[in-house]
Amino acid sequence: MNARALLAAAPPAAPDAPPGAAASQAAAALIAAHFRVYNEAFGLITRRAAAHFLSRDAAARERDAVARIELYEQHVARALAALRDAGHAGDARPNTDCAAPRTDAFWASVTAAYSLLIERLPDSDFYRTFYNSVTRDLFGTVGVNPAVEFCATHSGRASGPVPLRVYPVGDSLQAAVADVLADLPFAVALASPAAAVRHVSAELGRHLEARPTSAAPESIEVIEPVFYRGGEALLVGRLVGDGALTPLVIAFRNGATGVQAEAVLLSRNEISAQFGYANSYFHVDLPVVGAAVTLLRSFMPRKPVDELYTVLGRAKQGKTERYFALRRHLDSSIDAFVHAPGERGLVMIVFTLPSHDLVFKVIRDRFGAPKHATRAEVMDRYRFVFRHDRAGRMVDAQEFRRLSLPRARFMPALADELLREASHSCRAEDEELVIEHCYIERRLRPLNLFLREAEPAAAEAAIIDYGNALRDLAATNIFAGDLLLKNFGVTRHGRVIFYDYDEVALLGECEFRDLPAARNDAEETAAEPWFYVGPRDVFPEQWLPFLAMPPALREVFLARHGELLTAPWWRARQRELGPPVS
Repeated sequence: MNARALLAAAPPAAPDAPPGAAASQAAAALIAAHFRVYNEAFGLITRRAAAHFLSRDAAARERDAVARIELYEQHVARALAALRDAGHAGDARPNTDCAAPRTDAFWASVTAAYSLLIERLPDSDFYRTFYNSVTRDLFGTVGVNPAVEFCATHSGRASGPVPLRVYPVGDSLQAAVADVLADLPFAVALASPAAAVRHVSAELGRHLEARPTSAAPESIEVIEPVFYRGGEALLVGRLVGDGALTPLVIAFRNGATGVQAEAVLLSRNEISAQFGYANSYFHVDLPVVGAAVTLLRSFMPRKPVDELYTVLGRAKQGKTERYFALRRHLDSSIDAFVHAPGERGLVMIVFTLPSHDLVFKVIRDRFGAPKHATRAEVMDRYRFVFRHDRAGRMVDAQEFRRLSLPRARFMPALADELLREASHSCRAEDEELVIEHCYIERRLRPLNLFLREAEPAAAEAAIIDYGNALRDLAATNIFAGDLLLKNFGVTRHGRVIFYDYDEVALLGECEFRDLPAARNDAEETAAEPWFYVGPRDVFPEQWLPFLAMPPALREVFLARHGELLTAPWWRARQRELGPPVS
């Protein structure tokens, strides 16, 4: 059904509706219809990922990733415009008889009508979140207005099936694997089906041999839709046997010689990382997303619901789940918001609740030297990262507006700093501290602190992974800009993630230069550069002293990643990436 037909399909008000109910029901039906149009457009883009994987069309893949992210706000804006055109927003055109006052009373009746309209629909929480987005923009709601918003998620999120394929193992694991791979939508594109079967079977066999107490699997179950992201396609499922479930992910990549089975993941930690907050969003055509979230949590029980919704592409639902989880935590805890561990930022005031796993980042009114960016430029950098391939190395920073938190839960010094130094974003209102704009991220241990505290082996692994993170970011055309260790964090699995985006840039925006050799003693000892430095110039040879690595770790880093401190390495990455895609 096309967009026009979806909008036309909004049901009329019940003929026996009481006076005033017709307008409420019409407004509710209009919002639901606009969500359906959005959802259909989301699905159309999502389904194109399979073709992009086979064609290896990176430019089309990137355009679709951005277009899908931008869809939500576009359709919220269209719903608002339609409400105003119909007079439901108290902004009716002259000579119309459909005007409705923009009051809490009217919108409370719209909310009730909407609830009845969508209560039995699959993924009904998505409808509720869309409705909240519309009413929050309509009213400019600060905090939550229970009269015109849904204030909790609903059991309807999991109403519906997850399409699964079940493959009995019987006497031959390899035969079951062959059946699994033969049913892939891109099976005919496998470079060597037999080699792929042998590779996957061998990995499964090694896993089973390493766990001799585990019985051989009785079956392999896989989620039928493939999970596409970047240039990868993931088959997600589980091994089932003797009452035990082992998660299974098979990663495929399409290269010049065809599709190869790149990796077989059976560790919960490895699989959890694939669905983590540092990754870009999957394109996977799930009929009921909430049901898939429930299934995925069965073998990733520590994974927050909000992260799963987000990584499955439903970023707004992820924000909703994160906010409700925060409110529940505030109701059940007593600790106060404090400054986040680590060095104070020149651009952001960063705070956290020690008993929770989030950090809140508020832009300062003025930035300390040597920062020269504006508030608008910082926000633009965060928007850029939101839309870019994060390569599993950049934390997902969710943007929140008009957040209201109990002022009594803030340490006085933190509250004073927010009101004094971030007054463009923060104000006191009755017993609340209102934050007009902030970013919320998962809390990580800053790398500089981690290196001081960790055992030597863990510290060495982290400094090596810091270099790996720079390489992974470069592979997706990202230069972090500010490479100080304090701008990177360490996950509970020991993975190093970048989280400070105010200086992030595309590699093509940088001029990586060799450091000129001094021609005399005066140039050698000069306090300022004696050669011209352009606004885009970067000198990798100068980084090491500023990174302040402990001596032993510095040697580890140089042994593994010394080439990162040379301009030729970065110029080679620029050549590999080629000109920007249009």
